[in-house]
Parts: sequence; structure tokens; C-alpha cells
Amino acid sequence: MEIERVEEGDVTIVVVRGVIKLGESAKTFSGYLGQVLSEGTKPVLIDLEGIDHVDSTGLGELVGYLQRFEEQGRRLAFINPARRLRKLFELTRLDEIVPIYGDRAQAVAALSAG
Repeated sequence: MEIERVEEGDVTIVVVRGVIKLGESAKTFSGYLGQVLSEGTKPVLIDLEGIDHVDSTGLGELVGYLQRFEEQGRRLAFINPARRLRKLFELTRLDEIVPIYGDRAQAVAALSAG
């Protein structure tokens, strides 16, 4: 798994590539999001375009961090999930809780607006 952090205006963008599943990738992802959470106050946009697969552990990490961000009064959103991942979000109804955008500029504008 590869993770990159980009600051764009008032939004922190976390670009993730690879898989998020039980084991090292879930630990790496969780640790990275924990660092982003502890280091800032900006809304966070997780770019999922490069994610090949998310298992139940990876999904649990996403849900867990959604709660942690909300507890700190910070916004979390997703951008560009692959069709398969979007279907998983719909099946679990995560798409009703987390904003999901298809366009980066639109997502940044929405999160910046507060």
C-alpha cells in the first residue's frame, strides 16, 4: 500500500493506493490516519481511486476513523471510489453517512465551505 498526503487549500487530501485489508496494510492505513488526525484541524478527503480492495477490517478502519474525526468536530469525505468499492459503501450504507465525491475540485470546495 502507498499513502501520500497533499494539502490543498483548507483540506488535507490522503491519497491511498493498493489494498486495505487485515494485516500490515490495515495497520499502516490506521496509523497514517491517526497521524493526520493528531496533527491538524482541517477536513480530510480520502482519495480512494487507487484502492483495489477493501476487506471488512479495512472497512472497519474507515468507519472507526469517521467516528474519531466527528468526535473532534472535523469532516471526513471520500473521493473517486472504484465502482466495486462504491457498491460496498452502498451495501453497508456508509454512503449515507460519509460524503462521496467524484470530482476533486468539487470535494475540496464542499469541505472548505464547512
